Amino acid sequence: SLGQLTAGIAHEIKNPLNFVNNFADLSVELAEELQKELGAHPDRPVAEVLPELEDLLGDLQENARRIHEHGRRADRIVYAMLQHSRGSTGEPVATDVNAFVEEYANLAYHGQRARDADFNAEVRRDLDPAVGEVPVVPQDLGRVLINLFSNAFDAVKARAQTDGPGYHPAVTVATRRAADGVEIHVSDNGGGVESDAEGRVFEPFFTTKPTGEGTGLGLSLAYEIVTQRHGGDLRLENHPGEGATFVICLPDDPPEPPEA
Repeated sequence: SLGQLTAGIAHEIKNPLNFVNNFADLSVELAEELQKELGAHPDRPVAEVLPELEDLLGDLQENARRIHEHGRRADRIVYAMLQHSRGSTGEPVATDVNAFVEEYANLAYHGQRARDADFNAEVRRDLDPAVGEVPVVPQDLGRVLINLFSNAFDAVKARAQTDGPGYHPAVTVATRRAADGVEIHVSDNGGGVESDAEGRVFEPFFTTKPTGEGTGLGLSLAYEIVTQRHGGDLRLENHPGEGATFVICLPDDPPEPPEA
């Protein structure tokens, strides 16, 4: 799980860094052009030349803004990785749910692609703008989301291998504002869970994956994190042969963490 998260972060962080590098290169070119324009008229006062250089100066200002924006994006990714590696403090903090879910959806997808370069699936977002913030332990909830996304990707990958080219794998993450908290839905259009296994998915060491491909601990730990550490609920909405949805319910007012 940590290896997959690390691979996801490595791929995800390339995007803002590429933007930073590209805008920095453009800024160098614009500065050289600006220097050339000013040097072409050494006898004219700067105030007289400025109106002719407004476009260049505007482009430089916009590039600086974009570099700052994507630099902050890279900083948030690095911060998330550091928080994840330090482990849980057990202290909930107010967290922007939609931004958090979006971040981990991207990390999980790129992590899956790092493990399997041939993997491809559509990742759909349906994020309710009314969700806002909710107190969570970010490191813990991040582990839950990585696990649920990974399972969803594995499910659509398995179905793609049996259904062939006519099948279009898709994983959807949705957020909803509830009466006393928020819900996070992670859905896939894979094969769903077998009916006889549906009631056991949260049991320790129970897995529906082939031997050697699953420990059976991921969902049981996810269930413990959501229910015991956050005072919420984690449930399965299963549609055998069509897909599955895991629903995380998080309260606006979580209980105090248990004393060590």
